Amino acid sequence: MLNVGVIGCGGMGRDHIKRITERTQGAKVVAVADMVEALAQKGQAFAGESCKIYSDGKDLINDPNVEAVFIVSPGFAHKESLLEAIKVGKRIFCEKPLCTTAADCLEVIDAEIKSGKHLIQLGFMRRYDKGYRQVKAAIQSGEYGEPLMVHCTHRNPVVPDSYTTRMAVDDTAIHEIDVIHWLVNDDFVSAQVLFPRKTKYAADHLYDPQIMLLRTKNGICVDDEVFVNCKFGYDINCEVVCEDGAIKMPQPLYPSYRKGAQVSTTIDTDCFVRFHDAYDEEVQDWVNEAARGVVSGPNAWDGYLATCTADALVKAQETGEIVPIVFKERPDFYK
Repeated sequence: MLNVGVIGCGGMGRDHIKRITERTQGAKVVAVADMVEALAQKGQAFAGESCKIYSDGKDLINDPNVEAVFIVSPGFAHKESLLEAIKVGKRIFCEKPLCTTAADCLEVIDAEIKSGKHLIQLGFMRRYDKGYRQVKAAIQSGEYGEPLMVHCTHRNPVVPDSYTTRMAVDDTAIHEIDVIHWLVNDDFVSAQVLFPRKTKYAADHLYDPQIMLLRTKNGICVDDEVFVNCKFGYDINCEVVCEDGAIKMPQPLYPSYRKGAQVSTTIDTDCFVRFHDAYDEEVQDWVNEAARGVVSGPNAWDGYLATCTADALVKAQETGEIVPIVFKERPDFYK
């Protein structure tokens, strides 16, 4: 049984605590930490009264009963927890982003390399989604030729007024950044952002929708429509156009309803429903791999690549220019 400590008991943190407690085999939550005591208590309520509560993530990490650490705190706080957990040699599941700057990512990567162990898995759950895995398998089969273009949509019914133009990259498109890199097995080299006509439902400070354009080293062009006030549902789509065919990701299966001379099908309304199974799969995989001492999911280097790409997209938002994406050379440790 893997004893897990969870840092961050907000909505996502509590969802993971509940997942580990109710649906994950071979793990249990033995400690939670949050600066807000009321949130920590909510997290403990899912894990049980025997679960310890900490106000400081560092104390949780150094609890000898905690064997592995789940980091679900805000992105700006990740680096401190990551470095502390690496220092004491504990396995880590870190929700995206790895860190909020490329420099901080490299500091974490350097610490992990010096530890001599692969300890970090990133929470890019789309790699565990059945639909995306089917697309990747089709690409790898070679039957459809080399990928030429990828078309994506990331639509949300509504976002709060606190949502900013930059968050369309850091909180929304970040998922496409990682999963497309994984699907086509190619690094991005340039980024551009276009602003179509603004929807009447967007807050004054928010540009919505946005079209994010990425080009890979081998010339694959990716367009990602990010529309976070679309009103009609949480609508995620991906199509890879290849030399000899096109591969379109399937939608979740729902019944087809016929009523009033119309045919309709359900569309999900949030990520926790749409990617419910993927979240479960990624956490179970992390627990299973912990027993073997390996990390097979997204690693710290994947987090660094995503952060560099996101930084370029944010700069493209601000300048309107095509922005080059520059990475350090991949260390042998991550090859």
